[in-house]
Amino acid sequence: MLKFEVIEPKGTADAAVIWLHGLGASGHDFVPVVPHLGLPDNHGVRFVFPHAPEIPVTINGGMVMPAWYDILAMSIEREIDIVQIESSSAAVGELIQRELDAGIASERIVLAGFSQGGAVVYHAALSYPKTLAGLLTMSTYFATAKEVKLAEANKALPIHIFHGSQDPMVPETMGHTANQILQSMGFKPNYRSYPMQHEVCGEEISDIGNSLKEWLQLA
Repeated sequence: MLKFEVIEPKGTADAAVIWLHGLGASGHDFVPVVPHLGLPDNHGVRFVFPHAPEIPVTINGGMVMPAWYDILAMSIEREIDIVQIESSSAAVGELIQRELDAGIASERIVLAGFSQGGAVVYHAALSYPKTLAGLLTMSTYFATAKEVKLAEANKALPIHIFHGSQDPMVPETMGHTANQILQSMGFKPNYRSYPMQHEVCGEEISDIGNSLKEWLQLA
């Protein structure tokens, strides 16, 4: 199982958010965001921030770094290692199972991901055989739209897509494309754009918090 950071709620956890970082980062990356989500004090949400394995990344000269999969070329279509993204998706499935084993219902589990992590959670959430609470994707793209086998249980999965309008790493056109593909698959994603680059901003963090409050019914 992947190593991870975990932030426990003050009381008993009855929901979970599994949140994946981007290329070259770590599970520590989004830990500081949690207090700024605007959740109620008694929210009961466990936050799980896994660390990607360290692998050689072709676009970075084969340098070994934390990555969910190898990127072979930075074209607008992105040439990636499909086997590795499927493996990372399966590893997310193991983390979901850990929450199920701890007594959290699948309908109370949200998957979230930034950049590379977002590409992984697209695959993980849409192919997961049990109903999930929702999917949050940030500054990312739908890398496995042609390969993913959609699970019946998540055909109506709530999806919120967040992207920066000035993103030089993952151009916003890739976020729009993901949105359009999801709509063609029958999903009804909610898309939000922010005047930022490849990052997160305060307004976006507030919107993420609102998504969690809506999906997990946090008063």
